[in-house]
Amino acid sequence: MSDRFHKRLWQQATSFSGAQNVHSSLRVIRGMRECKTCGLFQKVPLVKPGFVVKCERCSSTLIRRRKTSVIGAPAAFCVASAAIYVSLLMNSLMVLNVYGRENTVSLFSGPLELGVQGYGEIEFLVALTTIIMPGIVIALMGTILYGASRPIMPDWTPRLLSWYHRLRGWSMVEVYVLGVLVAYTKLVDLALVILQPGIYLLGALMLTMAAVDSTFDEDMIWRRRPLQHEANDHQGNVLDVECLSASEDRLPPVKNMISCGSCHLVMGFDHSVPQEMDIGDCPRCNQIVRRRKPNSIRNATCFLLAGFFFYIPANILPVMTYTRVGTGMPSTIISGVIELWKANMIPLSLLVLFASITVPVLKILSLATMILSIKIKSRWNLPFLGKLYRMVEVIGRWSLIDVFMISILCAVVHFGFIANITADPGMVCFAFVVILTIFAAEAFDPREIWDVVGLNDTWQSQSIKNEDVKSLEEGKALSSVPSQSQYGA
Repeated sequence: MSDRFHKRLWQQATSFSGAQNVHSSLRVIRGMRECKTCGLFQKVPLVKPGFVVKCERCSSTLIRRRKTSVIGAPAAFCVASAAIYVSLLMNSLMVLNVYGRENTVSLFSGPLELGVQGYGEIEFLVALTTIIMPGIVIALMGTILYGASRPIMPDWTPRLLSWYHRLRGWSMVEVYVLGVLVAYTKLVDLALVILQPGIYLLGALMLTMAAVDSTFDEDMIWRRRPLQHEANDHQGNVLDVECLSASEDRLPPVKNMISCGSCHLVMGFDHSVPQEMDIGDCPRCNQIVRRRKPNSIRNATCFLLAGFFFYIPANILPVMTYTRVGTGMPSTIISGVIELWKANMIPLSLLVLFASITVPVLKILSLATMILSIKIKSRWNLPFLGKLYRMVEVIGRWSLIDVFMISILCAVVHFGFIANITADPGMVCFAFVVILTIFAAEAFDPREIWDVVGLNDTWQSQSIKNEDVKSLEEGKALSSVPSQSQYGA
């Protein structure tokens, strides 16, 4: 945000000084896509509905064409999500009855109780990911689909679509559902638990939001956005926009090409493109364009080290204390897993073990391996490292199950001397581990793994042919993926 603010100040200053010049040096290349995992530029064919195109080098998905209507299907699920979301805010999730005394829990109860206990930072985190962000994401999607359905797409639609891409991962309804499930299994041993309509609405919201994601074809939305005839570079100069086809022979060298991180538009310049410098504005979505994420290794390393330092106290300190008839029983993450196992809830205990212990360790070790690979310029199993990064991106937020569970237990179990659950500092440390490792994964640019060994310096891509594009129903990777030995055993 600060980059764009200072960029606009510079452009206004240069416009007043008469420094703007028009020179034709920006070429938009149709029919080409850069892999966001390995950085390979590839010519892609026209993709039919129900088919997927994968990177020929690392097997990362480049394009996934949906069979459903571009606007109608996601709009229907989005409207359903909005209706369910509003209903969920007005309904409770469950009621806990202990010897005739009842406590009711809703979406708001957990964050409010954490705030009362003095954990304001976790109160904000839980409220942000379970209440605020789902509402924002649903509103953004509805507005985007409305703008995309108009004959001429408004200028605000690309900006909202870029923000949707940034914020979608912070809407964690599906993670909260698992947190509620774990909390329920603990509560049934304490007292009578009466499920309320909010529980079913929460599950329905999870399904409808997942349906929106599965039917929403972002690439087709971007295709509805016409290109601007002019674009601004980082110095405020005005560039004429020229369109080329990927099948033409006069394509620029790879070092002169760049891909927009928001709408994936591939552009070529008359000069080589610096790795991390602000190049200018994208002529389609108007977002700032850079070849690579700025200060990727430094930022990812800082976040990763901070997360590692919090991981140790997160596993040693108790995350909550259960007090019954005046006797307190502190509980750590590991002891919670053991309790579920002893209660013969083996699948649930394995789920918590995986999400709360295995996933954070896996994220830290995986990111550390990738950073080390860049530092020593290793060619070891580069396609595997790309898959590892994609896995880290997907599983990172699921570790918040324990935090959500504790927020629910603290909200519903407060019966004074009879039974009471309070949060402990270990929960704060664990939440910081999860958030910091998410930041580390977002800051890291996996394309640099391939850059440092020189595999993105020259033109290497072969065209992805129509026969290599597989149906979604087949579930197979491209047949043109090179052998592992080409990039190191």
